[in-house]
Amino acid sequence: MEQSTKSKVYFTDFRTRGVNLAEKLKRLIQKAGIGQIEFDNRFAAVKIHFGEPGNLAYLRPNYAKAVCDYIKKLGGKPFLTDCNTLYPGLRKNALEHIEAAYTNGFNPFCTHAHIIIGDGLKGTDDVCVPVPGGELVTEAKIGRAIMDADIFISLNHFKGHEATGFGGALKNIGMGSGSRGGKMEMHSSGKPVVVKDDCVGCRLCLRGCAHSAISFIGGKADIDHNICVGCGRCIGACNHDAIVPGSGERNDLLCKKIAEYSKAVLLGRPSFHISLVVDVSPACDCYSLNDAPIVPNIGMFASFDPVALDQACVDAVNDEVPLPRSRLDESKKIGGDHFTNVSPDTDWEVCLEHAEKIGVGSRGYELITIK
Repeated sequence: MEQSTKSKVYFTDFRTRGVNLAEKLKRLIQKAGIGQIEFDNRFAAVKIHFGEPGNLAYLRPNYAKAVCDYIKKLGGKPFLTDCNTLYPGLRKNALEHIEAAYTNGFNPFCTHAHIIIGDGLKGTDDVCVPVPGGELVTEAKIGRAIMDADIFISLNHFKGHEATGFGGALKNIGMGSGSRGGKMEMHSSGKPVVVKDDCVGCRLCLRGCAHSAISFIGGKADIDHNICVGCGRCIGACNHDAIVPGSGERNDLLCKKIAEYSKAVLLGRPSFHISLVVDVSPACDCYSLNDAPIVPNIGMFASFDPVALDQACVDAVNDEVPLPRSRLDESKKIGGDHFTNVSPDTDWEVCLEHAEKIGVGSRGYELITIK
């Protein structure tokens, strides 16, 4: 790739040298050009993962405050956002999701920004967004509040992931901005099924089905897959977690769908992306626990290009020596890719290759270091 096609990725380490990390983050995003975006009186969605309570590897809310304060300085109206999870947990509806965020310190007093859950109370408030050039997804189901924002900012914790190799900017943007139905589309090639033992016969799922695919047999819900279109709204409608996704998607297809969802989120409006390579746990922050970091803390990265940003972060991690007694160290695998060594069934390059192919960004980058 020619030098002229390389995206700029800005980097600063975690050495303070008399300036605290929050101020270093502000300096980084200023040098990276966030001020080129017209923020004046515009709503800015700051997409972040609040962390499942019990997990301690998620980004500290202090970083979110630094970003939101700087956006306000530029005249913008930031809010913190994420969409509800597909799986049972403490972030599967807006009420519990906000409580989980508050538990982990993401309250307006600490971050100077309010939280809006992107896909509403039950994860069913979404917008179907076209994906030009999409090979697997023609319309992505994105949380309505995220699509209503004038500007999109991703603030990412860069770490390992058991299905995608690592979770960085594209994972936070694509998977994170999908509604519960969107997450089902990415995670599953099948249609939802009913766990009969958990169904209480409340019939709330009927309200969420626009295609009359649900009936009740013996007091238990039953989904006719000949009628079901796989929208996933019944999953959000069920308060008892009795409706779950069908068969799992292959990891390579999951990665491609994440790239296509990312394109849907970013297309047609200003965006900017920040990744912190800190507490690089081997698995996602969606778990209610986290394992020891696999490499030392590296630093903070920022770019207008999420693909280049992810590539720069993974390169930085792979240049590090595994931390003793970490899962990476215990894998006993010398050399190669750290994320594949931790999760051998994954191939993170699929997501970046596909994102570049469909025009989300470029894997070629120029790294600019800021002191």
